[in-house]
Amino acid sequence: MANWIHKKPRLLTLIFLLWAGFSFAQNRVTTAPPNIILIVSDDHAFQAIGAYQSKLIKTPNIDRIGKEGAVMKRAYVTNSVCSPSRAVILTGKYSHINGLRDNGTFFDSTQETFPKILQQNGYKTAVI
Repeated sequence: MANWIHKKPRLLTLIFLLWAGFSFAQNRVTTAPPNIILIVSDDHAFQAIGAYQSKLIKTPNIDRIGKEGAVMKRAYVTNSVCSPSRAVILTGKYSHINGLRDNGTFFDSTQETFPKILQQNGYKTAVI
């Protein structure tokens, strides 16, 4: 039965090379970093979004994102005012440390921010 091996060394070599090449290619597959999308909206509470079982306003697109992505069941803020809250998200620092305490203050953009760290690690970032 193993007699065909002696008669077909080229076929055996080809099979081995194909197997080795396929194995090598599979080991070199790299996993792409995950996409990150942060959606921040102003001036409405969870009661205004259908993904949180609200009937107040129809929000089918946000509901779909919640169904296919993540819905925060317990979320807390360090500052409930919009600009300071965004600055906390960007910097990871409390308002009294990052300097943006109210909507009348300007953000110090020289600080290290989450998007800058992402950019340093190969991500493309945007605000839309």
